[in-house]
Amino acid sequence: MPLDLSPLWISLKTSLLATFITFFLGIAAAYWMLGYRGKGKSLIESIFIAPLILPPTVVGFLLLLFFGKNGPVGKFMETFDFTIVFTWYGAAIAATVVSFPLMYKTTLGAFEQIDGNLLRVARTLGATEATIFWRISFPLALPGIAAATMLAFARALGEFGATLMLAGNIPGLTQTIPMAIYFAVEAGAMNEAWFWAIAIMVISLSGIIAVNFWQELREKKGGVGSGEWGAGGREQGAGSREQGAGGENLYTLDSSFESGGLFVNIEKILPSFDLKVAFTTDEQPLGLLGGSGAGKSMILRCLAGIETPTIGRIVLNGRVLFDSEQRINLPSRDRRIGFLVQNYALFPHMSVAQNIAFGLPKGLSAGSIRVQVEEQLIAMQLQGLGDRYPHQLSGGQQQRVALARALASQPEALLLDEPFSALDTHLRSQLEQQMTETLAGYQGVTLFVTHNMEEAYRICPNLLVLEHGRAVHYGSKHDIFQHPSTVSVAQLTGCKNFSRLILQSSQQVEAIDWGCTLKVIEPVKSELSHIGIRAHQFIFTNDSSQENTFPCWVVGTSETPHRMTLFLKLHSAGKNSQDYHLQAEVFKEKWATMKDQAFPWYVRLDPLRLILME
Repeated sequence: MPLDLSPLWISLKTSLLATFITFFLGIAAAYWMLGYRGKGKSLIESIFIAPLILPPTVVGFLLLLFFGKNGPVGKFMETFDFTIVFTWYGAAIAATVVSFPLMYKTTLGAFEQIDGNLLRVARTLGATEATIFWRISFPLALPGIAAATMLAFARALGEFGATLMLAGNIPGLTQTIPMAIYFAVEAGAMNEAWFWAIAIMVISLSGIIAVNFWQELREKKGGVGSGEWGAGGREQGAGSREQGAGGENLYTLDSSFESGGLFVNIEKILPSFDLKVAFTTDEQPLGLLGGSGAGKSMILRCLAGIETPTIGRIVLNGRVLFDSEQRINLPSRDRRIGFLVQNYALFPHMSVAQNIAFGLPKGLSAGSIRVQVEEQLIAMQLQGLGDRYPHQLSGGQQQRVALARALASQPEALLLDEPFSALDTHLRSQLEQQMTETLAGYQGVTLFVTHNMEEAYRICPNLLVLEHGRAVHYGSKHDIFQHPSTVSVAQLTGCKNFSRLILQSSQQVEAIDWGCTLKVIEPVKSELSHIGIRAHQFIFTNDSSQENTFPCWVVGTSETPHRMTLFLKLHSAGKNSQDYHLQAEVFKEKWATMKDQAFPWYVRLDPLRLILME
């Protein structure tokens, strides 16, 4: 053991100061870069991590040029008769510079792992950026920040080259443990070198082990780890810029909605997608129905302030949320819009009660908060679960907590982005009923996004059907399902049978793909190009003399728990399983009475059930 222990105290002093400085600088730089979208981001990133790439002696040389007596900072400090060259302050600065990249890069990775939906939902609940940082980002990134801090400390403790260049090797003043090891070996004092090597390994490894143990203990206790965060993603449909078959101006926007209800007329242009929609809605839930990439979720994100439309206007109950001409764009926290995303985005480090309380108006007393949280728990049938954490809940319970949190903020509009997509069939049915009851008592505007046409039909009185970023049909659910305007709308509403048509008279058409002539009830307009019929609306009959009745053969079947799908060929037997005209659905009870009958069977295409479309 050496007589002079000053390298230990100098190393601890410089590395702790360096770690203290890099802790704040690294977190600030990482959080800033996380949201930075300006020019020169790559250059800034390169500067931040350069000390990790450059040889330490080069870093030390650059610091010496900067802080030396001929350097800009050195000359400035000389006027105050102060210098950092060949002082322990210089050693601390050198350690700060070389350890900063580890702190910055590891912390940035921790922030990037946080589900972006958590931050977006927090903004819709009225949280400021400072609140979001301290209550969500920092606590969730804390394990990563702790690891970054320990790595930065270990790097600062072991710094040699940059310290030697800037602070030198002055025993008792700037000689740190790494330099003590080097010069002990050089002098042949191997026992002393071993002592300092073991000392620095013990200090560094003890810190890393302590951080790992703390992280394991934290995960076991609270269940909040990196696995809870998830990688937040955006639904950004990759569609074309084609106009929907129904045209863009589906109706005239009612200006009365600018004083009550929701008024939307926006366009969002992306490199591979162009969303252009205009619609109005009131307190009746409006379903946004469409396939993946149709633009449904993008509409919600624009309404919530998460995305900014390229041009347009959004007005909610007389308040202008967005207006490109007047340059109005309210931040999410001021829009009073509740947003329920697909994965629910519950804050994993907060209990159920804390999640719900996060959405309550600011300034309430602790007693008021408890009362309102309990009211939400009762309303959502979550009594007794207030102290649990999200990972301790079922999918259905998580959804109800997210809905309670959104409603607790007293929003004027509620946006529901496929809230049942992650649930099994039985649970989906239960929660649909509860959601319907909840929405019936909600006095604000509701937009419900789904690609499930049955779900949309059950929950929403009115529907807006989207395709490739365009609205192709808007109206009541009964109108859209009974009279879809286009083939694409009919497909979205579950229709499986289509044929091109040739107009023969005002009430008679030839179905080209089915090989038959059909009588229709509605006069046929010249712009109509297709005819369709739903699979469950066929009539099997023994009376072949009725209009629109044709002989048919079954070429294949497909079975579900309750129904049989029959693939029918008209006029003659099919050559193979793919040689068919129509799909018909019948309950299994009916199928049991039909299946043994001799062919041909006769099927009637009821004129009242035929759909004429563009």
